[in-house]
Amino acid sequence: MKLAIVTGASNGIGKSTALELSRRGIGVIITYHSDKKGAEEVVKEIEKSGGKAICLKLDLSQKDSFESFAELAKKNLGEIWQRKTFDYLVNNGGIGGGMPFAEMTEEYFDQILNTNFKGPFFLTQYLVRFLEDNGRIVNTSSSSSHGSFVGYSAYGASKAALSSWTKYLAKELSPRKIRVNAVSPGPVHTNLGGGAFDKHPEFIQPLADQTALGRIGNPDDIAKVIVNLLSDELSWVTAQDIEVSGGFLL
Repeated sequence: MKLAIVTGASNGIGKSTALELSRRGIGVIITYHSDKKGAEEVVKEIEKSGGKAICLKLDLSQKDSFESFAELAKKNLGEIWQRKTFDYLVNNGGIGGGMPFAEMTEEYFDQILNTNFKGPFFLTQYLVRFLEDNGRIVNTSSSSSHGSFVGYSAYGASKAALSSWTKYLAKELSPRKIRVNAVSPGPVHTNLGGGAFDKHPEFIQPLADQTALGRIGNPDDIAKVIVNLLSDELSWVTAQDIEVSGGFLL
């Protein structure tokens, strides 16, 4: 059985990715930060459909915890799947939200950059040690990395860094035939940013009006692209950042 680690999978894009992987017969380790109940529900849903998954707590802003997380993941691989390695890594976990540049605090800046870029960077450094040769990595970036949105200078910069790193990582891991790509979603109805769309549904239609296909995205739209990038069907694709936005701001 192929195995994947998906960070930030208690809800949203990560949850949909974990479920889609399971539907394709892939075992999944999902991580959560604060929503343990949500993560456990994802595991139950996978197991109810005949798949196998576990959830582990992970705070991407705490680099000092990554070594112990990696050891715990490796332990579970052995105990549950009788594997010493895994096949796919989806760096999906992150935080959203905006703050005007003139009001930006160092604390907020560090929180955004540590979680969205430094965290995936150094977590991958630990996990790639037992990622299979010919394995695959997909990073969840954002269309905010390609454009400019008022109040999102820190968030957009963190995702731009993630997209740029994707290409460097693809080059460095190519001797092991590990493919590395990124997806950049446009507006997606998730709980990112504290569930902004649920709290302010009036934001949805203006964004849909700016999208060529006439709606904002849903998590499944992004998950299917992520899982296909992990598959053999796209085995000649690496170092790419694919916008998945339905033509947002086209």
